[in-house]
Amino acid sequence: MTCSFEYVNMVVDIVAKEYTTDAQKKTFYNSNAWRGVNGLRNQALKRDNYECQECKRQGRVHIDSEKTPGERKTIELNVHHIKEIEFYPELALQLNNLETLCLFHHNLIHEKKFVKKKPVWNDEKW
Repeated sequence: MTCSFEYVNMVVDIVAKEYTTDAQKKTFYNSNAWRGVNGLRNQALKRDNYECQECKRQGRVHIDSEKTPGERKTIELNVHHIKEIEFYPELALQLNNLETLCLFHHNLIHEKKFVKKKPVWNDEKW
């Protein structure tokens, strides 16, 4: 079996890629390889039947929202890297390193907490 020089360089590029800064991660998550029609994100969603896998493990069902014509689709599901790309860049484009999660479980894993914002408008009565 022989490999072309271009193919070897492409594989080395993907494996050697770093995703440590926000700009590098943003570039990756906006790439065709990730977000394209046949991108890895869509492959993972399709494989997981557009359902949150953690909800499924708990015996619940959480599916993706449906697009209403003329309105923006609400985000219900995220495709999560099981091993984060920041620490395992070589797994960034591996389908077996991805799982579909609802926003609640994705934020729980990443320990994101939502704090209620103070109102911008002060309704003080005189």
